[in-house]
Amino acid sequence: MALVRKGSRRIVVDGTAYRWRLRGRPTYSQGLAWSPCTYAVEHADNPGMTLVVTTDQPHPSNWIGREAEPVRPSDVAAAVRLALREGWTPTAPGCAFHLDQSAGFAPLR
Repeated sequence: MALVRKGSRRIVVDGTAYRWRLRGRPTYSQGLAWSPCTYAVEHADNPGMTLVVTTDQPHPSNWIGREAEPVRPSDVAAAVRLALREGWTPTAPGCAFHLDQSAGFAPLR
C-alpha cells in the first residue's frame, strides 16, 4: 500500500530517498492517549513494503493535552536504519513491516 503523497515528507537515509508520513489527526485511541503515535515510511522512488513504526510517545495532537515529543527526521532515520537491519526490504512487494518501539509507553486509562 502506497503512502498518500499529500502531507508526506522526503528524507534521505544513507543515500536512499524515502517518504514518511505522520497521521495529522489521531485515531480515537491515540486521541485519548490509550495507544502510542505511529507513522509510516516507504521508498520514495520504488515503493513496495511500507514500514509502520510505533513510537513510545502519545500522538502530538492528543485531545487530553498529554505532553508529547514531536517525531523528528532524526527519529525517522534511526527507525529506517533499525528496520533495514531487522529485515525490512522497502522495494519488495508485501505486507507492511511493523517496527514496535513502544516499550515504555504508559497508556492513560
